[in-house]
Amino acid sequence: MIRSEEVYKIGRLGKPHGVKGEISFMFSDDVFDRVDADYLVLLVDGILVPFFIEEYRFRSNETALMKFCDIDSQDAARELTGCDVYFPRQLSDADEEGVSWAEMVGYQLVDGRTGRAAGTIASVDDSTLNMLFELTDGKLIPASEELITDVDTDKRQITIDLPEGILDL
Repeated sequence: MIRSEEVYKIGRLGKPHGVKGEISFMFSDDVFDRVDADYLVLLVDGILVPFFIEEYRFRSNETALMKFCDIDSQDAARELTGCDVYFPRQLSDADEEGVSWAEMVGYQLVDGRTGRAAGTIASVDDSTLNMLFELTDGKLIPASEELITDVDTDKRQITIDLPEGILDL
């Protein structure tokens, strides 16, 4: 059984495309292409399920048409519409220098000045000019690369020099 801490969200499936089982895939991280992955993990009825990739083609920098093995009709593809898509952390090409923003979800955020745990990253908000970490308790923390001092992929921990008093807001 695949556990949620073993994967990270990279996108969501949209509508079927054509009649042969292709489906649109809106992604925030193209790691599946960079590492030539054999499968992606879909959240189907609350269960993380691996789906093997037959083929895909890019439509834009954020959208691909995905064809999974054994999904051979428009109706079968329609059943996957709206599923969140995850990528296995063990297959990621990330290292301390190259962790994607999407992969940081689930990491522990530590204040570099005090050594105090600030919380766990629930999501990364990149909808504004200033990127933000949203913690599980709802706090918003600036996610500026200039503030991040260390990324430990083994411990799944990010050390960040937070502006004084920001955790008290």
